[in-house]
Amino acid sequence: MAKETYNWKYASLGGSVRVKLESGEDIAHLHELDRKKWTVLSCPTTGLEFDEKTLKILDADGDGRIHVDEVSAASQWLTSVIRDPDILLEKRSELKFTDFNTDNEEGAKLEKSARQILANLKIEKDGISLAETSDNEKIFAETQFNGDGIITEASADDEALKETIKDIIATVGSSKDRSGADGVNTDQIEAFYTALADYSAWMTAEDKGPFGENTEAALAACEALKEKIADWFMRCKLISFNDAVAGVVDLSVEKVGSISDGDLAAASGEIATYPLARPVAGGKLPLNGGINPAWKGAFDTLKALVFDVEFPGQDSVSEEEWLGVLAKFDSYTAWKAAKKGAEVESLGIDKVNALIKADQKAALLELIEKDKALEPEALSIEAVDKLLHLVRDFYTFLNNYVVFEDFYSRKDKAIFQAGRLYIDQRSTDLCVKVIDAGRQGDISSLSGMYILYCNCTNKITGKSFPIAAVLTDGDVNGMRPGKNAIFYDRNGDQYDAVVTSIVDNPISLRQAFWAPYKKVGKWISDKVDKSASQKNENSMSKLTDSADAATSGTAPTAAIQSSFDIAKFAGIFAALGMAFALIGQMIVAIVKGIAAIKFWQLLLIVAAIMLVISLPSVFITWRKLRRRDLGPVLNANGWAVNAVSYVKPKFGKTLTTLVKYPKLKAVDPEEAKKVRRRKCIIWTVVVLLLAAGAYFGIPKYKACKAAKAEAAAVEAVDENTTENAEEPTALIEDAATEAEN
Repeated sequence: MAKETYNWKYASLGGSVRVKLESGEDIAHLHELDRKKWTVLSCPTTGLEFDEKTLKILDADGDGRIHVDEVSAASQWLTSVIRDPDILLEKRSELKFTDFNTDNEEGAKLEKSARQILANLKIEKDGISLAETSDNEKIFAETQFNGDGIITEASADDEALKETIKDIIATVGSSKDRSGADGVNTDQIEAFYTALADYSAWMTAEDKGPFGENTEAALAACEALKEKIADWFMRCKLISFNDAVAGVVDLSVEKVGSISDGDLAAASGEIATYPLARPVAGGKLPLNGGINPAWKGAFDTLKALVFDVEFPGQDSVSEEEWLGVLAKFDSYTAWKAAKKGAEVESLGIDKVNALIKADQKAALLELIEKDKALEPEALSIEAVDKLLHLVRDFYTFLNNYVVFEDFYSRKDKAIFQAGRLYIDQRSTDLCVKVIDAGRQGDISSLSGMYILYCNCTNKITGKSFPIAAVLTDGDVNGMRPGKNAIFYDRNGDQYDAVVTSIVDNPISLRQAFWAPYKKVGKWISDKVDKSASQKNENSMSKLTDSADAATSGTAPTAAIQSSFDIAKFAGIFAALGMAFALIGQMIVAIVKGIAAIKFWQLLLIVAAIMLVISLPSVFITWRKLRRRDLGPVLNANGWAVNAVSYVKPKFGKTLTTLVKYPKLKAVDPEEAKKVRRRKCIIWTVVVLLLAAGAYFGIPKYKACKAAKAEAAAVEAVDENTTENAEEPTALIEDAATEAEN
């Protein structure tokens, strides 16, 4: 890396200081930028929403990854062959001839090649576009030579050479020429002439075999029955060895009987396993009958081609005679095994010899050399296409590699953003295709992000791939593995998405604020469910015990109590009365307390209580949300991210969009009924609680107040030193009357 002397400009982006690429001059000096200041050190060439050909161009070593050095080299080459590097910021897909830097040797070659492309296409204009350089077949369609080392029929002027090229393609294969036509290369020409020589030599040493033109058919007939005949002779030998085994090695009536009830024609496979003929001691193979019907057709062919020729008039053949027949094929099979040049056999031996005699190999190789001589020019034509791809795409790539400008500016989607996921009344644009599922999990969890891993499938095209979708706003109450969603890729194609796993992390401050209350609510709900479940189990256990005792005629372990116990219910009612009294006192106390403070003070108290409960959760979540880092998500997907890339709460809201409904002017009547019914039930419960509190609490409150007043009056009487004896009593009575009122 060259020493950094260029005056770079910097900006804070995503929680990290990053270099700004604002001009072509910045791109021209990119190779001078300290490697530590690059946002990305390498990225994969797959799983990106970017032109595949441009990615292959940038991946100079073809290892499937684009490294800093490759990007630096591309920037140097690109800015050296065009006159004004600022045109890279325009992302143009065409160049004027005046845009080529003809002062540079390679730039001049590219300009010349661009003109040659237009000449090949028979187009006259003052510039060239990407559409004109992308179609190699069209560019080279009418050229005799194009520098790829492959010649076609169009490369030859001589008809004999054209015919030979066709023969090579038909026998040893072809290669695709730059023009799109089938052609041949040096290796294929060499292979063709080698095959011609080998096949001709093999045919010169031809062995006609023991049966002349019928030798091949006779050999096939022998091979078809070779094993079956050997089996038959062995059975005969066993009977000669011990005639007691005759019933075992011969066909038994029981075997035939086991299949005789069915369709015997359909049982030919079973019948074919039986001996070729009835074996006898010292037997000879019968030629005129007694052959297993499953093998009759093959045997008749063998007899006509071999036995009738070798043993005319005989009605049987010994094993020695049979082995002698097989031995006659030895030299023929050896010749067949030595066969070479089978590729050109379809041409026929006469044409093979004619091609050898014509000896056009040297002429064909000369055409190959003429074609290769134009390789630099052809490569230069391909370089024009490379140049136009980079002119259009390089600045976009830099904004996703050197800096994450496209991601943070939100003007364009970043190249790692695969599309948009719709789930649970929201959509998220931060969706990344998963290349290596094995690298996810622990690495992605370090990001501090809430990640849904989904499998996306298009049932029409059959295309399927996994994604990691990051939720950055809202809540996660309904999220779970197995939940269905819809994913749209960058082309607008729709995929059915299914959540397979979740990396759980805080998602929003709203969620954090209500989290304590939800946890308490869940705890209460779990406790209630557990208690209800336990009581249900106990009840069911008692019920089943009683039922078992009744059906078995034995008394239950515990005495069955009366279904109605007046004392028990009296105690219950007394307890309820005390409970309502306490509720009433509490309501009165609350009302008295509320009456003593102002409404705004009450609101402050409620707000303070809620803050005390929620503030720790909100603070912890706020700190975590500010540290959400995109880097680990991309690292798990094969990127080497070199700088923190925070997704803070405000920015996160731009990545995940929540549903927004307009204010409704009309309400569904059925829904309105449900709402009114719900409100009616709630207010009924509230009124009943207030009434019960008043009924039980007010008398108690009056009694307490009267007692306090009476005590105060007695205390006043004790302190009174007047002589009127009736005055204390009057004071007490007045105080009691006041308390009652």
